[in-house]
Amino acid sequence: MSDTESMEVAEVDAPAVPKEKSSTAQTRKSHLPWIEKYRPTKFEEIVGNEDTIQRLSYFAQAGNVPNIIIAGPPGVGKTTTILCLARILLGPAIKDAVLELNASNERGIDVVRNQIKMFAQQKVTLPAGRHKIVILDEADSMTDGAQQALRRTMEIYSHSTRFALACNNSEKIIEPIQSRCAMLRYSQLSDAQILAKVMDICEKENASHTKEGLEAIVFTAQGDMRQALNNLQSTVNGFGHVDEKNVFKVCDEPHPILVKEMLQNCVNGDIDAAYKILAHLWKLGYAAEDLIQNIFRVCKTMDKIGEFLMLEFLKEIGLTHMKIIEGLGTLLQLSSLLARLCQVSENIET
Repeated sequence: MSDTESMEVAEVDAPAVPKEKSSTAQTRKSHLPWIEKYRPTKFEEIVGNEDTIQRLSYFAQAGNVPNIIIAGPPGVGKTTTILCLARILLGPAIKDAVLELNASNERGIDVVRNQIKMFAQQKVTLPAGRHKIVILDEADSMTDGAQQALRRTMEIYSHSTRFALACNNSEKIIEPIQSRCAMLRYSQLSDAQILAKVMDICEKENASHTKEGLEAIVFTAQGDMRQALNNLQSTVNGFGHVDEKNVFKVCDEPHPILVKEMLQNCVNGDIDAAYKILAHLWKLGYAAEDLIQNIFRVCKTMDKIGEFLMLEFLKEIGLTHMKIIEGLGTLLQLSSLLARLCQVSENIET
């Protein structure tokens, strides 16, 4: 074969390379956890907390973003929101101009003195009026010494770097840092918001499901979108079909129908029938903490028993939960709860 012929063959075969790369990229994306595969990249894609996100969009339009603290329960989109903000502000420079740390692992003073300080000192070419961004996830896990060092670093490098802190409990952030930041609070996502997202993903993934199965996903998530998507993917991968039975197998939680039947027996004053269900759940190996949490969740949904009786039940459940947290997680404590619930129901009827 001549040199010219070999060159022609090379030219014909060349386009096959990018096809292999694209297929490899698609394969990698298909094997991603759904919480990463469907992680929002724009403000418009984030579910819930519309007012807070709109406030951040105003910051992004103005360009001059202050240091911010986003506080809220897990799985509501705190870190995702900060990453969306960084993409809008920095564009292609996000790879060099963003430092993301999880403060629950890297929580000591050395991290602030070394990693964060060195990043703040680096010179990066950015669009006019933009700043580098340090994202600290789980910032409420940082030690007091690290937070004091961070306070000083925020002062010194305020001309070049902005800090975005995400935490579950803002009270654990020292006041000097809080006063230097704009405080944004996220609330728990509603069941309707989680259900809409779960239905959308089921449609995109062609996942077989039932209405009861999706309701079970929402019930187990308790306002946590990350938990909902993890439970959904685990059920689809494990059983291929999302129904109520499969969801509770994957999540391994006390079945709410059994818990509801147990509470209904307490409403009727039938302690023997209620105890049989409790003993059955206990033999299945559920911890007292798991049981009391599901009892609380199910009780909140029992509208037919009347508001006053529900509040009395919730009060007794809360007192028992407090004792379990203190270490008294025994079958006797839960049995005592059932007896008190039966007594409350009888007292109200008389």
